[in-house]
Amino acid sequence: MSVLIVIPARYASTRYPGKPLVPLTGATGEARTLVERSWRAACSVQGVDRVVVATDDDRIRQAAEAFGAEVVMTSETCGNGTERCAEAHAALGGGYEIVVNLQGDAPLTPHWFVEDLVAGLRAAPGMGLATPVLRCNGETLNSLLADRKAGRVGGTTSVFAADHSALYFSKEVVPYCGQTYGDGENTPVFHHVGVYAYRPDALAAYPDWETGPLERLEGLEQLRFLENGRKVLCVEVEARGREFWELNNPEDVPRLEAMMKKMGLE
Repeated sequence: MSVLIVIPARYASTRYPGKPLVPLTGATGEARTLVERSWRAACSVQGVDRVVVATDDDRIRQAAEAFGAEVVMTSETCGNGTERCAEAHAALGGGYEIVVNLQGDAPLTPHWFVEDLVAGLRAAPGMGLATPVLRCNGETLNSLLADRKAGRVGGTTSVFAADHSALYFSKEVVPYCGQTYGDGENTPVFHHVGVYAYRPDALAAYPDWETGPLERLEGLEQLRFLENGRKVLCVEVEARGREFWELNNPEDVPRLEAMMKKMGLE
């Protein structure tokens, strides 16, 4: 099955304007922009036919072309990354059997997260969309709780049924658990990894649906699928010793840089 990875990159973020062009310094001391690091992560995934950056901003286009990325220009009216992926796929003439949305704020996404995600969707023909979830250890759970206590929007959590179909996604920490966990202990909370794999029909249908109240309240694009009765497959992935975090706020920059240095990522 042919696979396209799209990296949606928007300059005019309300919470963090210019985020795709924020430099992040790795273990060797070299600074690379967030969008370049996300593109490099995408290019490391096996079994992918094409990787493109989708943007509506010339500054991002110029930066992406400078480090060798293929760029698809999309409209300013795209409300989120899924809409931008749908437009980019159409602009490329369609034809891909799986379209992966590797969001431009997740440069620490290991290649096996995406490979396992694509394999999970292939194995579930009744699903139009799949997304990875990562079981939190105590350290990650405490980081999520600390962000919420400080009034910051940190990572997203997910709860799902026995068949791994999503029940809900939230920027709050769900499910509630009153227990305290040690840093290395497993917890019942799953961190949602901001990557999606779509079948083309599900992706093409998405922009025509109205934004629902849950998507509007949470600011989570994947809730539009649930609000329209579409199942979302949650594919559990393994960290394999790698740390994972998204760049959501300026305060996350030193956190990501410290993680890259600790893991020896250039």
